[in-house]
Amino acid sequence: QVQLVESGGGLVQAGGSLRLSCAASGSILRINAMGWYRQTPGKQRELVATISTGGSANYVDSVKGRFTISRDNAKNTVYLQMNSLKSEDTAVYYCNVLTLILPYGTDLEVWGQGTLVTVSS
Repeated sequence: QVQLVESGGGLVQAGGSLRLSCAASGSILRINAMGWYRQTPGKQRELVATISTGGSANYVDSVKGRFTISRDNAKNTVYLQMNSLKSEDTAVYYCNVLTLILPYGTDLEVWGQGTLVTVSS
């Protein structure tokens, strides 16, 4: 199967920056879209940003101009650079990867374990 390991969460003051990383490993034939979601207690998980294999990115309006998603295909890793953080960015951030897995190229959607980002005002 496929495993995702996230890192980079933590506590930061408003206006600060954090960089999240998510590395995929396992029986991967190909990774298609990669993305980041976030969730706060009592709310549905929200899409933050996605990036295609070719590097085309999309963002939720609330993070445009502040967050940047990128990926390193050679390392099967996706990043989320978060700048100008606000208290409302506080959430558990989850990595999401759409893959084709060995040996037959079966579609598999995988979620990371989540990493907590806390922005203090």
